[in-house]
Amino acid sequence: MKKTLLTGTAMLCLAAPAFADELNIYYWSDSIAPELIEKFEAETGATVNLDGFNSNEDALTKLQAGASGYDIVTPSQHFVKIMIDEGLLEDIDAKDLAAYGAVDERWKGQWWDPENDYSIPMAYGTAGFAVNRDLYDGPVDSWSVYFEPPESLQGKIASLSYPDEVVGAAELYLGVPFCSEDKSEMKKVYDLLMAQKPFVAAYSSDNIENRLGSGEVAAHFWWDGNVLRTRDAGANLEYAMPKEGLVGWLDSYVVPKGAANVELAKKFIEFMSTEENATIQYNYYAHSAPVKIDESQAKYTPENAPELFPTVPVQFSKACSPAAQDLVTKVWTDLLQ
Repeated sequence: MKKTLLTGTAMLCLAAPAFADELNIYYWSDSIAPELIEKFEAETGATVNLDGFNSNEDALTKLQAGASGYDIVTPSQHFVKIMIDEGLLEDIDAKDLAAYGAVDERWKGQWWDPENDYSIPMAYGTAGFAVNRDLYDGPVDSWSVYFEPPESLQGKIASLSYPDEVVGAAELYLGVPFCSEDKSEMKKVYDLLMAQKPFVAAYSSDNIENRLGSGEVAAHFWWDGNVLRTRDAGANLEYAMPKEGLVGWLDSYVVPKGAANVELAKKFIEFMSTEENATIQYNYYAHSAPVKIDESQAKYTPENAPELFPTVPVQFSKACSPAAQDLVTKVWTDLLQ
């Protein structure tokens, strides 16, 4: 009887989906197409639980605290580097995954994961600022419009709540190198942001689409694809192309150290990186795809989505030295006091 029962149990296990389990994902809020979550659950029998973050700093803090309970996180490139250096990620032999074959060559062997052991790219784009054209009809060809706003924008601009890309943009405007350890250079950044502060209505990374789209503010620091999606929804927005350049980012799928479902996480990463699913994701998320998509089915083109096709230089954020990061933190902490 025991032998018969065991055989029956084994048969039941074989009949069940191979990856039936729970997958816990910590991701940029609203960044994965809901239909793909449903499709993955249907194909695998797994339950996917989503928890959103609005800054790389939040994601890093969660992993540093340990026992996060997440199986996948989607940080930007410089935070991938930090997480690798701090031993916070699983080596998933990313270069051996089928998903790696779909990755555009320019994103392989990059400085944040040179051996392609830990990460598979998810999306890339830029950080800049957008204006509501119902409220502001002036030029948007320089960061001066945002950091040293004309009278028509004073008191009507908003920033993000964390320093990462905002400080980077200020550095672009001032000609200060990213991750500078020079206190005098970072004093210039601080002075610029302090002079801007009286004109800033909010420092917030939440509810930006409503704040800018409704006209609560006339300009907001934001990301390319988010501007595109809000514009597509009917808001009269324009994403600036400042001559000094934009701050670049690339988000990736990584697996936290000690994740309970590493194999299921790999399955999800491969699922999201197929041409069909990557195209669905591109059309939903409205950020550029670092993996192969079906161009014939792609919703966004340079003609209808100029936000995704910058005409100015793009400089990607870097993982700063502790000394440089301390200066960034001090600038931001002192600014918000």
